Amino acid sequence: MRIRLMPPTQRGFSLLEVMIALVIMSIGMLGIAGLYVNSLQAGRTAMFRHNAIILASDVADRIRANRAAGAAYAEAAGNNNLCHKAVECDEAAMAANDIFLWQEQANATLPDGDVEVEFDDAGPVWNYTINVTWAESTLAEADQELTYSVEIPVNPFQ
Repeated sequence: MRIRLMPPTQRGFSLLEVMIALVIMSIGMLGIAGLYVNSLQAGRTAMFRHNAIILASDVADRIRANRAAGAAYAEAAGNNNLCHKAVECDEAAMAANDIFLWQEQANATLPDGDVEVEFDDAGPVWNYTINVTWAESTLAEADQELTYSVEIPVNPFQ
């Protein structure tokens, strides 16, 4: 009489297989968490860049609307609330008020936001360089300053 030995059939997983699967899944989950953090950082940076572009566009529109102010846009800000009411004010006072409003908007929408306008009247067309600066904290560096610059020509004689 011959006895035939059959290999035992496997039932379920061993503890070692379960632990290996958990390690592989946890490494995958850490990778997903890292991607999520990077996407949040990129979204925040994109939002700040968008706010800087909108602010620079507002600056450019106000300069074009008050084209006679010239170099007054490169000077200090002033809170001249009267310029937006029924009281008349000159171009320089309007420019000072515009700069004041930009500074408030930059501080409200950008971290350490700042707006600077440079004026150049060397040619027949005046050139304004608008610089919007803000602090951006990333994972690689503690704080770095980013600047969005745009140059607009304005014909003062139109």
